[in-house]
Amino acid sequence: MPKLQKKVYSDGYVKFVGHAPELWGMVFKKTDKSALWQKLSSLRRNFAKQTNRKFVKYLKEFAPDMVLCTHFQPPEILGGLKFPEGVKKPFVGCVVTDFEAHALWMEPGVDFYCVAAEDTRKSLVARGVEAGQIAVTGIPIGLRFGKAIDAAAVRKSLGIRDDLPVVLVLGGWFGMGPVAEILKQMNEVKTPLQVLVVAGRNEELRKELAMQEHKHPTRVFGFVTNMHELMAVSALIVSEPGGLTTSEALALGKPLFILNPIPGQEAANSDFLLEKGAATKVNRAEDVAFRIDELLGGKRLKEMSGQALKLGKPGAAQAACEVMYEHYQASLREK
Repeated sequence: MPKLQKKVYSDGYVKFVGHAPELWGMVFKKTDKSALWQKLSSLRRNFAKQTNRKFVKYLKEFAPDMVLCTHFQPPEILGGLKFPEGVKKPFVGCVVTDFEAHALWMEPGVDFYCVAAEDTRKSLVARGVEAGQIAVTGIPIGLRFGKAIDAAAVRKSLGIRDDLPVVLVLGGWFGMGPVAEILKQMNEVKTPLQVLVVAGRNEELRKELAMQEHKHPTRVFGFVTNMHELMAVSALIVSEPGGLTTSEALALGKPLFILNPIPGQEAANSDFLLEKGAATKVNRAEDVAFRIDELLGGKRLKEMSGQALKLGKPGAAQAACEVMYEHYQASLREK
């Protein structure tokens, strides 16, 4: 993708969501219409092909047998391509990385879908995708989230006390979200606990949080590579409900505490988790303290953990590869 387009696309989304989340939610909802994108299919394909010429050139030269897409944009590019004589069109697999599939994922050129849950599969079928073209695999995550983790050893290596429950607060890749406000409210929690905070790549936020005084024992991290360990020692994860973070938490049987999710895909993910009993949600930061007190002092947290474990699919990456390959082989036999 051209550098300017990449910057506008990535930075534009972050600023859009950060400064006008309600407007983003409206755009998300208004564009979630499969009929609309089918009408615009030709325009979308041509635009994507013209603005991603380097990718198109590379794709034609490499001539892959299969292409697995974890974003809705590559299928747009592939859908409008004409390959040279003697070069067959690749098998296009699409891995939907949220619990609800927006209409943008529905590209006619997709041969097979892997989705997060049975609800996601039913939604795509209701919108016209053939049931035989969809498999419920879960959202692919790192294999380390599916391996046994020695929580006691992790606690010891990080200097975490054994006698206090751990609440993990995540700021996401960009360190977005009301992390500072959440930590402020954590000081109002009466139940003795300890807090781990991940500020992501937002170094300014990390420094700000590290300099503050906290009522409960608190550790502040920047970007981390041991998220599986931090989640494993936590009783509750306070986070925005992004598809990948949510899937990682579920794989480890960890319930989520959601504060005012961003309208759009995060709100849809939140609705799914709440319906399944694997999360709780508050809409105001002022409600964080008493709700955490209720959870840490009651039976519901254990019930939520059980529901999270039921929903978790730690082997999703391998499952997606296997089912895609099976259907690729089947498509060859049909030809």
